[in-house]
Amino acid sequence: MSDLRTTVATACRILAQQDLVADVLGHVSVRLDTDRILLRCRGPQDRGLLFTIADDIREIDLDGRGDLDGGYAVPNEFHIHTELFRAHPEIKAVVHAHPRDVVIADLAGVELRQTFGAYNIPASRLAHRGVPVYPRSVLIRTPQLGRAVAAAIGDAGVGILRGHGVVTVGDSVEQATMRALDLAELSRISAQLTRLGARPHTVSDDDRQELPDLGSAFNDSSRWRHYTCRLQGAGLAL
Repeated sequence: MSDLRTTVATACRILAQQDLVADVLGHVSVRLDTDRILLRCRGPQDRGLLFTIADDIREIDLDGRGDLDGGYAVPNEFHIHTELFRAHPEIKAVVHAHPRDVVIADLAGVELRQTFGAYNIPASRLAHRGVPVYPRSVLIRTPQLGRAVAAAIGDAGVGILRGHGVVTVGDSVEQATMRALDLAELSRISAQLTRLGARPHTVSDDDRQELPDLGSAFNDSSRWRHYTCRLQGAGLAL
């Protein structure tokens, strides 16, 4: 379990280093079994996600009760995680982050279209599938709101919380983290194209069929190693 705690803490640091979260906002979780998860919680000396340590990752049940010794508390929005895990038994990890690029693009009404392909295939595929939006700009601090977020996201794997942030899920912490990065890049490029006054064509069906699924070993694991090396280079690795 110590390795899983370190993985969740590393995901928090990657999200912060890549500007998807600011200060103490945002959290990451991973499923242990049907009823238990590991979740990034907040301690009395919390320094923010960029400085998350393994001890900040606490074991709780789906009602938010668990290992909270030492003055730790579950985040107000732990229901994002628990209700997604309840609704989707296949989900292994959940990320909630606050990327400014995504929030701004969505509030500006920027359409996330599949305008690029091989530049970033996972992000291109997100655009093709469509990114659902939960329309309420509220803290998700009740089970009812958590269930509404889970229903909005459905099986898309990613979702935008309007005026708030994003939620991504995956088969692993690594996958959920990379999906958050890809959604941020998709929003960033879409907004930049809009600012330039461009209205590019979407990727053609023929080109889309030529975009391979490079698999989790490349899309998730290889890229995860890259970002952990970035942490190491910045003196932020665990």
